[in-house]
Amino acid sequence: MKQSIVKDKSKQFAIRVVRLYQYLTESASQKEYVLARQVLRSGTSIGANVKEALRGQSPADFTAKMNIALKEASETEYWLELLGETGYIEDKQSVSMLDDCRELIRMLMSIVKSTNKL
Repeated sequence: MKQSIVKDKSKQFAIRVVRLYQYLTESASQKEYVLARQVLRSGTSIGANVKEALRGQSPADFTAKMNIALKEASETEYWLELLGETGYIEDKQSVSMLDDCRELIRMLMSIVKSTNKL
């Protein structure tokens, strides 16, 4: 149950990240490519790793992929903080994206902790 929720939430988050990337690279006032590329890579990688974990070959493979998803989520949090603190995205957008990212981090931490106990 929780795994399908994290799959859905990570995909929705990836869609938001893609739209953020489009805004940062296509907006006439922004044209930020380096940070945009970083957040795009790590932010979309979360869902890809979750999906891969759900098709894992073994419990160890599942846990390893979820750990990678957690690391990517933590990296994404860092890039989002930078984008907000440097003014590339407005406070409201920064808070919203960070809230979603941190929710994913909490969910992934819970999954990783519970699978490490098995």
